[in-house]
Amino acid sequence: MSRSTSDDGLQDFLRPGLLVNDIPALFPLRKARELLRAFSTLFHGGEDAVMVRLLVLRTIGERGSAPDWSPQELREHFAYVDATKLDTVLLRLRDHSLLTWESETQRYRVSPVGRQALSALSLLLQFQGENDELGYVTAQIAAGESTGRVGSEDLQHLLSRLNELRDDFDRAVLSGSEHRIRAAAATLKSVWRWVEKGTAVVRLIAQDGELDPATHRVAQQIGRAQSAMLRQASVFQRALNQLDRHRVHLGGSGLSSSDVNQWLRAADRDALVRLSEDVLALRLAPAFVLGDIALDVADYELVEREREVGIVESLPEASTAPEQHDAPVASNDYGLAQAWQSQLAELIAAAPLAQLVPSDNFAVSAYRLSLLGLLGDPAADSREGPLAELARLPLYLQLSGELETLDEGEVGQISTGRLVPLLQAVAPAPAPARTRRAAKENPHE
Repeated sequence: MSRSTSDDGLQDFLRPGLLVNDIPALFPLRKARELLRAFSTLFHGGEDAVMVRLLVLRTIGERGSAPDWSPQELREHFAYVDATKLDTVLLRLRDHSLLTWESETQRYRVSPVGRQALSALSLLLQFQGENDELGYVTAQIAAGESTGRVGSEDLQHLLSRLNELRDDFDRAVLSGSEHRIRAAAATLKSVWRWVEKGTAVVRLIAQDGELDPATHRVAQQIGRAQSAMLRQASVFQRALNQLDRHRVHLGGSGLSSSDVNQWLRAADRDALVRLSEDVLALRLAPAFVLGDIALDVADYELVEREREVGIVESLPEASTAPEQHDAPVASNDYGLAQAWQSQLAELIAAAPLAQLVPSDNFAVSAYRLSLLGLLGDPAADSREGPLAELARLPLYLQLSGELETLDEGEVGQISTGRLVPLLQAVAPAPAPARTRRAAKENPHE
C-alpha cells in the first residue's frame, strides 16, 4: 500500500502496525488539507502576528465592489503598518494560497480557499459573547438545513451543549443555593432564543424523509433535550419559591438574609475588610485538631465532670409544702411605653429626635429610641396593647444615617433624624384654580 508524502508526518503519530488509512476519522481531515492549511497559515505563530494577518486578509476581502487590489493601493491603505512587515504578510498569504496574484492585471485578490476561511471567521466573530456558543452551533445547523447539507457532527455539538447546560441547571437546583439558581436562570434566559430557534430548525430536519437514520436519531435526541430545557424555567421558579418560604427576614426593615448575602457578594475586598475591622479575631487553628471534637471534649472536662462531682444524689428531708393563697402572676410594666405613646400622640409638627428621645437616664432614652422602630408596623392593626397603639400612631420616622452630639439624658450621640406626622409627610396637592372658583360659586354642589 502506497502512502502519500503528506501522510508521512501523520504516520509518525500512530502506533506501530497501524496505517493512516486504517483510521476512518482521519479521512475527512485529510480530504480538507488545503482548507486546514489555510487556517494553519493564518493562526501559526504569535498572537500579534496572527492579528496582523487577519487584519490584512479581512480588509482585502471586505471590498466587494472592487475585489482586486494593486500593490500601491495596499501600501496606501495599510500606511499604518510597517512596509517591510506588510510585504512579509502579503508574501506569506500569497505563498500559502490565501491570496492570488493576477499576473495579467498585476493585482491581488482573495483566493477561493481564503474566501471560505474569511466566511467561517466572520460567522464566528458574530458569536463571541457569553453563552453565544449555542447560537453559533444553531446558526451552523440552520445554514446546513437551508442548503440541504445537515452535518451529523454539528448536530452532535448541539446535543452535547444542551446536555451540558441541562446538567449545570440540575446541579444548581440540587445545590439549594439561591445564588447558583438565579445564575442558572439568567443563563437559561440568555440562551432561550437560541433554544427556540434550534427547536424550529430541528423540527424541519426531523421532517426530512431523505435523512439517514443515524442523523435522524440525533435530531430526535436534540428535540427531547430542548423540550427539557424549556421546562427548566418552571423548575427554577419552584426552587426559588421554596427558598422564599425559608428566607429569614430581618425585623421590620424589609430586608432578608438573601438581600444581605447578595450585598456581601457585590462588595469588593476592601469593603469587606473595613466591615470586619474590630469584629473578627485571629487565632491559631492547628490543622491536626478538629474544632468540634475538641470543643466537645473540653465541654465535658471543664463542665460536665465538675458538675458530676458536685451533684448530691441523696433525697432531701421531707418537709411540708408551703401554703400560698394567690398564685404568682407575671406582669409586664408598660408604664414607660404608655407615657411615651401619650407624648408622641400630642405631636402635631415635625420634631428632631435630639429633642424628643433623651429622658432621665441612658436606659430610658435607649428604650424610647428602640420603640420608634415599631412605627408603621403593618402587623399592629391585628394586635392589642400599648406597643400596638404606639405602632399605629400616624407618625413617620426619618433618619439621615449620621450622628449628632448632645449631652442630655446620659446620651453622648444620637442618630440624626426627626418624627414627622403623616399628614405633613404626604401633603395633598392643592386643587386647581378653576375647581376652587367653581366651589366658591356653587357652595351647595
